[in-house]
Amino acid sequence: MSERVLVFSHANSYPAGCYRVLFERWRAAGWRVEALDRFGHDPRFPVTGDWRKLRDQLLHFIDTEVKPQRQVALVGHSLGGMVSLLATCRRPELVSRLVMLDSPVVTGWKAAAVAVAKTTGLIHRYGPSKIARERRHLWPDREAVYKHFSAKKLFARWDPRVLADYIEAGFEEADGQVRLRFTRDVEAHIYRTLPHHLPLLLRLRPPQCPVAFVGGTRSAELRQAGAAASKRLAGDNWRWMEGSHLFPFEKPDETAELVLDLLS
Repeated sequence: MSERVLVFSHANSYPAGCYRVLFERWRAAGWRVEALDRFGHDPRFPVTGDWRKLRDQLLHFIDTEVKPQRQVALVGHSLGGMVSLLATCRRPELVSRLVMLDSPVVTGWKAAAVAVAKTTGLIHRYGPSKIARERRHLWPDREAVYKHFSAKKLFARWDPRVLADYIEAGFEEADGQVRLRFTRDVEAHIYRTLPHHLPLLLRLRPPQCPVAFVGGTRSAELRQAGAAASKRLAGDNWRWMEGSHLFPFEKPDETAELVLDLLS
């Protein structure tokens, strides 16, 4: 029998290396785990409206680097879950199962509101896009990076192993300093181009494989987007995980086990 392949897609601004703890657990369970390092940084696949080029980047990665012998399981966190959903709708023959980790599906009037915010530029001036553009991105060394993030309430909830992986995978040396590897401009542009076409897409080309969804019990993102559309998509494969939108970083072991259960 050919190997089981799991292709993972990361959240916005968190390179794939941040999920090492989850990857190791999945590999120990017999899965070949592959993950694209960073979305949006390859000039062949820039960030565009509704993330279509990011979808194409994921599919290109699977076709040219993963080269699976049979269907693959797609697992994605936040941005990664949505890009995986887009890829599943585009190439249904490629995907055996999809697991979305706190990747809210925006439909109805909220999707219309996103479209208006994008058209008027409001999405650029407020919310996560504005925060991303102004985010600190340079430090003198990695010790300073660690002190900066470990003192923040958000990161204090993370598993210490994940925080260490973030310091390792999320930063690079440049010109005598340490800077973010996932650039602020790309992060902000991803937020500005949030998909609003999902109602039409899911009506015309719904996923042909089982879809599972894991929501964070304290996820502000899921609460703002609403859970109804995601629950309809997942059906009986809906699960909750205690934690915020970043629960894979707060409870990596529990998240990894829950994904394995959903994949089985």
